[in-house]
Amino acid sequence: MSTGPAFKRLPRAVREQQMLDSAVRVFSRRGYHGASMDEIAEVAGISKPMVYAYLGTKEELFVACLHRESTRMMEAIAGAAAPDLPADERLWRALRAFFGFVGAHRDGWAVLYRQARAEQPFAQELAVMRARLVEVVAGMLDHALRAEGHEVTGGELELVAYALVGASESLADWLAAHPEADPEKTATRMMNVAWLGAEQLLHGVTWHPPER
Repeated sequence: MSTGPAFKRLPRAVREQQMLDSAVRVFSRRGYHGASMDEIAEVAGISKPMVYAYLGTKEELFVACLHRESTRMMEAIAGAAAPDLPADERLWRALRAFFGFVGAHRDGWAVLYRQARAEQPFAQELAVMRARLVEVVAGMLDHALRAEGHEVTGGELELVAYALVGASESLADWLAAHPEADPEKTATRMMNVAWLGAEQLLHGVTWHPPER
């Protein structure tokens, strides 16, 4: 009789998601260099050769984790921020979806925000994800401004979008480190910071340095 491990047969897509779940968990705790394919396979309850056969090398597996987590996050935001909503509600729903994702996928956020940006081979992947997020936020601001009869240059919108994304990322990293924190309350805090300033911009109010 065979004494080798017996693996339950699952559809390939289900098995891949199981492997990615395990990989995200291990990468978030160990970092890219500290994580081993042996541990990932053990956490997934499968053989190491199966991990290689399905998802390739450790580098390819890490990239697959980045793609999955960033796609999940962007889909959550896009699904919440319907274009026909009022500007403030649209931004609020986008923030709530973003912080809700971080609260529900703290390991995934750790891989995206902490691990990827520290490793050169993966920093570009993170830069692409951030550029997509900035584009979405800039689009929401542009839509809101046009609805108010104002127009802002693309460069200005991009700068404001980068500032909002950067602030949201920092607050999201705090949220990920505090499991007791409420994602919706965190989103409300960010909304107050973002919208009180954005609302002034929508009405053409800007701050200028004092003349000396």
